[in-house]
Amino acid sequence: MFERLECSDRAVLVHVNFRHHSDQADLQEFSELTLAAGIIPVSTLTSVRDKPDPKYYIGKGKLEELVQEVSLHQANFIIFNHELTPSQERNVERFAKCRVMSRTGLILEIFAKRARTFEGKLQVELAQLEHMSTRLVRIWTHLERQKGGIGVRGGPGETQLEVDRRLIRERIQIIEKRLEKVKIQRQQSRHARQRAEVITIALVGYTNAGKSTLFNALTGAEVWVANQLFATLDPTLRSIDIQGLGKVVLADTVGFIKQLPHTLVDAFRATLEETTQASLLLHVVDASDEKYEDHIHEVNQVLAEIGAQDIPQLLVFNKADLLDNGVYHPGQKELDKDGKITKIWVSALKGIGLDLLKDALQGRLSINRVQGALQLGPEQGQLRSQLYALHAVIDDTPLPEGGWNLVINITNNHWEKLCQQHTGLAQALMAKVK
Repeated sequence: MFERLECSDRAVLVHVNFRHHSDQADLQEFSELTLAAGIIPVSTLTSVRDKPDPKYYIGKGKLEELVQEVSLHQANFIIFNHELTPSQERNVERFAKCRVMSRTGLILEIFAKRARTFEGKLQVELAQLEHMSTRLVRIWTHLERQKGGIGVRGGPGETQLEVDRRLIRERIQIIEKRLEKVKIQRQQSRHARQRAEVITIALVGYTNAGKSTLFNALTGAEVWVANQLFATLDPTLRSIDIQGLGKVVLADTVGFIKQLPHTLVDAFRATLEETTQASLLLHVVDASDEKYEDHIHEVNQVLAEIGAQDIPQLLVFNKADLLDNGVYHPGQKELDKDGKITKIWVSALKGIGLDLLKDALQGRLSINRVQGALQLGPEQGQLRSQLYALHAVIDDTPLPEGGWNLVINITNNHWEKLCQQHTGLAQALMAKVK
């Protein structure tokens, strides 16, 4: 339904610095977004203003300069690093006689290229349709318009606009129904994990921080990775074994970005529910990026927007092997006053610091669990099988006279249920409760 960009597309980029706005999109990141969409940035036009021009977003003088740049570089796109109103897009297009795209449209184009799963494609198409629904007028400028007056004197243009709006509304309804079915399936899977008390850890972070590389390193999966913005979009879940915790589900999620459009947050809200239901967030940070503190702030803003701000976080500074300051390096950690690991430096690509990361996960997630030694007789094989089914057995030593010495780590709820089934079990455990 949507026209895909060609690799030969050339664009003039427009970036405006507003004097009284401290929270503005980054120009270097804007250029990287353009390249990620398969567009070649041939020129960048910058401007300084107090506020956007209501008609063209930029001033008339800059607009004339923009037309010259488009002609000089034979560009077929003008891309603004801002969110333009539909009327501003149309006005610039008419003046420059060149297709205009906003920051949201650019990110949507990247998402459309990268989505691979059925759900991901639906989410992207939904966001595109909702974004396009307010910008239909410019699409049909080649059609005639009905004129004022009495009687039918106009052409088919206005009728076509109305038909197109109706078709888009109908398509949006179809997509929303399909996504609702996917959402229900996700909820069923999530509820099954919750009933089994399976711990879920969600990877979150700024785009290109190395989340998918870390995900692959921890799980052995083969999620596609690349050194570019929004390399992967589709959520992936895999289980890993953590000493003392058993099977843990690790969820890789879409990366965030500065000024992430609200339409994208809304479209991917069902996917991001994995984040809101997680027991712990692994907040992956590109340690080699000078602006990592700003990126941490941006990620936390999005987490607050989706209601995940209160979930415990473990900051994982990835790409630490690229640091040359002599202060931080892979395998280093920071503790709080209670001795709990709050920050850790790793290199997912080289596999350095991952064992320490797993130890940190074990320490952070062992709350409300029963740990200790348990001696079972030969007649207690069923209990031993139940403990294994719950992934609660850390160590298992056979006894010469029959039976087993076990070291277990199990949730309080599961332990209480086993104690109800097996008389005297609670007294037999030599344990400490965390």
